[in-house]
Amino acid sequence: MKTLSAGLLAHYQLKTTTLATCWKATLTNGTVVACTALDHKLAIDGVDYLSTASYNPTDIESTSELSPDNLEVEGFLASPAITDSDIRSGLWDYAAIELFEVNYNDLTMGRNVLREGTLGEVKGGRSKFTAELRGMMQRYSRNIVRLITKECPEELGSPKCGLDLADFTVPGTVDSVTENRVIADAGRTEATDVFAYGKMTFTSGLNNGLGMDVKTSSAGSIELHEQMPFVIAPGDTYTVSQGCPGRFQEDCKVRFNNGINFRGFPHLPQTDIYRVGGVP
Repeated sequence: MKTLSAGLLAHYQLKTTTLATCWKATLTNGTVVACTALDHKLAIDGVDYLSTASYNPTDIESTSELSPDNLEVEGFLASPAITDSDIRSGLWDYAAIELFEVNYNDLTMGRNVLREGTLGEVKGGRSKFTAELRGMMQRYSRNIVRLITKECPEELGSPKCGLDLADFTVPGTVDSVTENRVIADAGRTEATDVFAYGKMTFTSGLNNGLGMDVKTSSAGSIELHEQMPFVIAPGDTYTVSQGCPGRFQEDCKVRFNNGINFRGFPHLPQTDIYRVGGVP
């Protein structure tokens, strides 16, 4: 149940109000960004909410059917705290968000929290960003049980995998690049698809610190699943880790000698057990 102070509740009942919408974002790196739609800055609980008309929230939609709340925020990249490069690099993805209203003429009345949650994927354009605010009900749409699968669901190097990913990670330098996702490196002499399902992380250049999953690899070449947000240049350095398709015999036992930590169910009966005389 939502609780408002007596003063703020009485203010909502007036014909004319002095309400301002504020939102605070805590990015995954710990940075706090706070803005208000008011025409001047507000200081609330030690945080400065900068005045900006650079965002436009949609109506908040909630249902009684446990479906996720729906709210999108669209705005222009006018605030110095919201830059196109930060959005493209994923810094704003999954940031913790608090959206609320206050009486800007009397902040002692407290706040009316409209929504709390996290941002989904943030999309940036030439001059504006669009973000989906996911409410608390979003968490109930996730699978939180262990799925029974033939393949291992763990990533190589995870705690349950038990292997040290550093043992399967190598450095490299970009010789050339195609479509900003196919990297040529003459130093890559590994067998085909050794790095498939792995990850490349750049250690210099415009993409320094950013990573992307590897789609395929071959001698002298690595193809990423998607383009990097910033231009890859010859001479950029990176590290790339091997990946694991999750197969029991070919990968876990033979390739990594780690069958004891396999987390899948390789001996599950297949659909052919329902066949009689070869006829389904």
